[in-house]
Amino acid sequence: MLNVPPGAFPAPSSQQRVAAGGRAKVPLKPGRSLMDWIRLTKSGKDLTGLKGRLIEVTEDELAKHNKKEDCWICIRGLVYNVTPYMEYHPGGEDELMKAAGTDGTDLFDQVHRWVNYESMLKECLVGRMAFKPIAAPKDVSSILSEEKKQVNGMVSEKNIPGTSARDLTPSYDWFQTDGLITIVVYTKQKDMNAELVIVDCQDKRLRGEIILADHSYLIELDLDHAVREGFDVNIAEKVGKVEIILKKKDNVHWKVLGRPLESHNTFIKRTDRGLFYRKCKLVSKTEVTHDTKLFCLMLPKSTHLQVPTGQHVYLKQVIAGTEVVKPYTPILPSLTLDFKQLSCHDGAHIYLMIKIYSCGLFTQALDHLQIGDYVSVSSPEGNFKKSQVQTSEDLFLLAAGTGFTPMVKLLNFALTEVSCLRTVKLIFFNKKEDDILWRNQLEELALKDKRTNEGLGW
Repeated sequence: MLNVPPGAFPAPSSQQRVAAGGRAKVPLKPGRSLMDWIRLTKSGKDLTGLKGRLIEVTEDELAKHNKKEDCWICIRGLVYNVTPYMEYHPGGEDELMKAAGTDGTDLFDQVHRWVNYESMLKECLVGRMAFKPIAAPKDVSSILSEEKKQVNGMVSEKNIPGTSARDLTPSYDWFQTDGLITIVVYTKQKDMNAELVIVDCQDKRLRGEIILADHSYLIELDLDHAVREGFDVNIAEKVGKVEIILKKKDNVHWKVLGRPLESHNTFIKRTDRGLFYRKCKLVSKTEVTHDTKLFCLMLPKSTHLQVPTGQHVYLKQVIAGTEVVKPYTPILPSLTLDFKQLSCHDGAHIYLMIKIYSCGLFTQALDHLQIGDYVSVSSPEGNFKKSQVQTSEDLFLLAAGTGFTPMVKLLNFALTEVSCLRTVKLIFFNKKEDDILWRNQLEELALKDKRTNEGLGW
């Protein structure tokens, strides 16, 4: 093991985190915490300056409100007066000002699409954008044909050279026996695996999402009849066929599969899909260090979800009447168990290593959860692809604090599936030795696997 004294490598600054593509926070003034903002929104104070009126906002009117002392921003067609929120924004005033007087939807999605802005800014709502009428082009039929494709969730052929949208769009069918309903999705994609299939079945509501690169295919139905708890998912990897097998609650013949919901049978970009949450039960909390705990959440029995390496989920809690959302990277329950055993996890639990901040509104709420309580967990998100390391001979990892969590599954993947791997080196930045997460397990791993020997330092 590398003999590096504690504190020799200081934790990266917020500017360094930004350079590395992370989320940066700025120090807020006293009395400007999230809880303080929630109190302000519930105080009855007029935060829009319109005395409760909602107005229709033109582009010209929106553009006038582009100063710190008078700042309006449009997000998904709704306009908010974010002036009173300036001092409460964790990313600082400058980040908000990037979208001042404009449509900030794209910028918002790039930085923190997961934030529940509707709840956070509901008292700042000015009104809805006024849309200008668009003159019809000469060839109206061709435009309408293209719009119809987009409404139906298809990919525009003109954006994919040499490939038609029909070739890429998945399809589905279904059949039944006396006791089973089988839904078959034909993805037309090779190398399908369980991590690309997310299914939730609650009461009579079925939601099945198939991830295909940066797109998402969705089946969403109100089933014709109730089904039993639990189901099976079968995947034919080579041909890209996915089977969702439901168990009938009553031995009756179904005339139809169910009533299609709004997003049923759509094929769109993942970033346009929106987050879906399910309630997960807290089954254990284990102390890792003096301020960090390992939370074990159990998925509902009627959920099929596996979080891919390098991806994260969002936790959502209602705090003081406001929905608060935070991202976390799931980990494995341990580093010291046999890696092959870990890679074949049951898929029924999600493990999260979370630092509890003394003044942290969200982490304090999580820490106060009792065993058996529920927390909302989203479907996975993230852009990391295993192919980025599949041909690596030497893997160098840098982590600071709970930034170590993405490294856990990455270590597991690299040591079990990257056949050409020769060495793995991890430099772990911490303020104090007591802050080092899973130190004993990391040292044991360094002794156990020669590829990690002398590759650990803090």
